[in-house]
Order: sequence, then structure tokens, then C-alpha cells
Amino acid sequence: MILASQSPRRRELLGYITDDFSVIPAKGEEKIPEGASPEEAVKALSRQKAEEIFSEQCSGHSGEIIIAADTVVAIDGEILGKPSSETNAAEMLRKLSGRVHSVFTGVCVIFEDGRTENFAEETKVEFYALSEREIADYIATGDPMDKAGAYGIQEKGAANVKGIAGDFYNVMGLPVGRLARLLRGHI
Repeated sequence: MILASQSPRRRELLGYITDDFSVIPAKGEEKIPEGASPEEAVKALSRQKAEEIFSEQCSGHSGEIIIAADTVVAIDGEILGKPSSETNAAEMLRKLSGRVHSVFTGVCVIFEDGRTENFAEETKVEFYALSEREIADYIATGDPMDKAGAYGIQEKGAANVKGIAGDFYNVMGLPVGRLARLLRGHI
């Protein structure tokens, strides 16, 4: 089994399902299809990653299962990826402040025989209202800079979360329960 991700969080979460995997991050440019919904975007991005690693590692032979994932935060139909700067992170956190948003994680699994399963999981997250000071202090931790929507629910960003509806692990970057069920019989 190959995890096509450099995310330490995804590596940890896949470890909840199996210890028998290696990590080979996809390196290709991620391209969201024009006009894609958040759900369509994460499915497309995860599929791009899985297909890249499958073509590099598995062409002409079987035996490996490729797992790839991508996560975005969406609010009011706008996709929030990773912030490009501290200013951008602050803008994202202001949008999320006091509101409910969706976290979508797309997962693509390519099985040994080339069969592909591609799905998206949605979790609703509600933030407390954040003051400018709270936003600045959180950004100063550095935590938001490599995460979709400029926060991590499992780290210092947990203090911003009022509640969730759905898979907690999906917000971290991998819907563990749904993926485990998909992989039954293969691990």
C-alpha cells in the first residue's frame, strides 16, 4: 500500500487502519477543474495524485494499492485552500469566525487491479466568534500556515471550534472510518 501524501497527519491517520504502507508523495501540480464545487475539487485533486503515483510506481505490474487525499475548507461556495501569507490566513479566519463551514476531503484509492474508488466526505465545523487579537495570536503560532482554511482542528486551532457534525478525522485530512470500510479485504 502506498500513501501518496507528504502530510504527517494523513500518515498518522492511515496508521489507525494499517501499519503496512509506504509513503511516496505526489509531486505534480494540483489543478482544480474550472467551476468545480468543493466536493468535485477534492475528488479531482485526490484522483490526480493517485494516478500520478500509480503511473510511476505500478505501471505494468500489480500488487500496490495507492491512496491519495486532498482537503479543502469551503464557506459560501468559496474554496479556502492553504493560506499564501499571514494576511491571507487572517482573511480566512475572519470568514470562518462565528460561522459554520464545510471541510471536504477527497479520497482516491486505486486497487491492485487498477479499479478506482473516488469519493468525498463532508464535515460541518462551527467556529466561535474570533477577535482580531485571537486571530493574530493564532497566526503567530505558525499553525495555520500549512492547513486548508488556515486552521488545524487537532492543534491550537481546536480552541476556535465550537462544534462539528461528521467525521472528526475528515477535518484532519482523512476520513478514517469510510476509508477503512473501503479497504476491508485488502489489509
